[in-house]
Amino acid sequence: MQRAGGRGTDQMRPVTITRRYLRHAHGSCLFELGDTKVLCAATFADTIAGWRRGSGLGWVTAEYSLLPASTHTRTRREVSQGAPGGRTHEIQRLIGRSLRSVVDMAGMGGEYTLNIDCDVIQADGGTRTAAITGAFIAMADAFATWKTAGRISESPAIDHVAATSVGLVDGVMCLDLDYAEDSIAEVDMNVVCDGTGRFIEVQGTGERTPFDRQRLDGLLDLALAGSARLVEIQRKVLAEDIEVFSERG
Repeated sequence: MQRAGGRGTDQMRPVTITRRYLRHAHGSCLFELGDTKVLCAATFADTIAGWRRGSGLGWVTAEYSLLPASTHTRTRREVSQGAPGGRTHEIQRLIGRSLRSVVDMAGMGGEYTLNIDCDVIQADGGTRTAAITGAFIAMADAFATWKTAGRISESPAIDHVAATSVGLVDGVMCLDLDYAEDSIAEVDMNVVCDGTGRFIEVQGTGERTPFDRQRLDGLLDLALAGSARLVEIQRKVLAEDIEVFSERG
């Protein structure tokens, strides 16, 4: 099959990361995956949910939204509809679960909440996986800011987390589906992994046809390779304190 940009079935779209994109957030980045662009911000608050009070533990939570002009036709702001829709709830819970899986809540310096905001400014498939991957960078920078301020002695992030999509398109297994591919995929999966290649969450659907164990294993192998590459990029960007990173898929 012929993919947009001539990329192979095991290639991701180009990745560009711009760190510290926002002045007021404790950590932020603009994460670009091809034409999908997500603005991720991490901000500490000295309040915590009632059920968490008295525990001495922190919390990480996430919000996700599609900006009105991010899609082919204008997406209505959900605040104007009174509440987030089911898809938004599902995605922001996924982002929160994914990030919390690699954070030691006892190491957050007390009962603080780290709010992660993921705003999609342009959507071309893979928005939730891009949000998770970019949110980790924003979170890591927020922990670095917290450490510099003397609130914590070391980062409570115990591992990396990254996510990618895979799918079956025209009978071919492909990594990192764009919107055109995702909209016709026979099988669509979103896979979240930690920095050692362990699965955090797997979401897989036979959109047009059921799939067998052999296909499942092949798709998971493809996703593991993609997530490992994203973790490698995260490590490079954070370790070398790179402000703007760009790599073609």
